[in-house]
Amino acid sequence: MKILYFAWLRERLNRGEEEVTPPAEIVTVADLLDWLGACDEAAELAFADRAAVKAALDEEIVPLDTPLGDARTLALFPPMTGG
Repeated sequence: MKILYFAWLRERLNRGEEEVTPPAEIVTVADLLDWLGACDEAAELAFADRAAVKAALDEEIVPLDTPLGDARTLALFPPMTGG
């Protein structure tokens, strides 16, 4: 799975994207964030406030409890504002 990072997440993690192969027990977006955080201290800090992280699976914005299914791309970004 390709993970794309945007805005302050990209800056904090010092990367714009990465390829990962999560274990089978990683079922939801939230599970994936937990797994990434367990593997990387910077990711753990970046994902600590889940209200500050939004997700899109294969270009569709989804809640963090959404199953990963067969998604090929996960984009992570801060909440968007209008204006």
